[in-house]
Amino acid sequence: MLYPELFKSLEQVRWDMEKDIPWDQFDASKLTDEQARTIKMNAITEWSALPATEMFLRDNRGDSDFCAFMSVWFFEEQKHSLVLMEYLRRFRPEFVPTEEELHNVRFEFDPAPALETLMMHFCGEIRLNHWYRCASDWHTEPVIKHIYKIISQDEARHGGAYLRYMKKALVEVGDSARAAFAKIGVLMASARRTEKPLHPTNLHVNQSLFPNDTVQSRLPDPEWLEAWLDNQIKFDSDWEKKVVERILHNTSLLFERTFNTVQELNRYRKEIVNRMTPPAARPA
Repeated sequence: MLYPELFKSLEQVRWDMEKDIPWDQFDASKLTDEQARTIKMNAITEWSALPATEMFLRDNRGDSDFCAFMSVWFFEEQKHSLVLMEYLRRFRPEFVPTEEELHNVRFEFDPAPALETLMMHFCGEIRLNHWYRCASDWHTEPVIKHIYKIISQDEARHGGAYLRYMKKALVEVGDSARAAFAKIGVLMASARRTEKPLHPTNLHVNQSLFPNDTVQSRLPDPEWLEAWLDNQIKFDSDWEKKVVERILHNTSLLFERTFNTVQELNRYRKEIVNRMTPPAARPA
């Protein structure tokens, strides 16, 4: 069981909202309304950890270890939303999300394969870590710069925890886990080939609500994310390259095999799928 060890390790580095955020260093001259609005949108997006947790608990009923870890993940993700809202409450109260805006991103996700979902969120943590680091660089107001840096470090630790559960799945499940992880790894590392960045908050997750079935589509401004990335924090190809490199590095650690490109990871995926296919069912 990984939960006791992960709880202890995350508890040791947990930050305190009152003691570890330098609220007294706020500089009003370095915070624009445009910037405050992006903070509001991120606070609402982080609130979507609520429906994600409900999904994880539903789809992992057979894994009490992982579900117990959700208590830590959920607490820390909701804390991200809370600290962003606290920042706005103190310094730009007119931008604090309403309860209705927060509740609007709580909707049911369709059931999905648990292992693929795990890998998707692992890659999502890597991407969030880089988004928030980039956002910290973009902002000039010192308190929000510090907040984004702190929560980016949390996202990196969450990714590390998910990686531990993926390693556990390889031992317990074998090739079906390898195939699921490689499949999603190829998808999430291929974002440069798509029209939008791939992250759990902008993927469609409820067919009956389509097209209003992504977290981003239920924000006050559904077009906000792409504008934030492209026109504000300037999350460019160099940053995207860092995301892909981290995904490939971690899949290399996971599978104990070096992947320098997405194509190499995809060849590995095909190798595993072929190995799982009975010889009689393979194409001539």
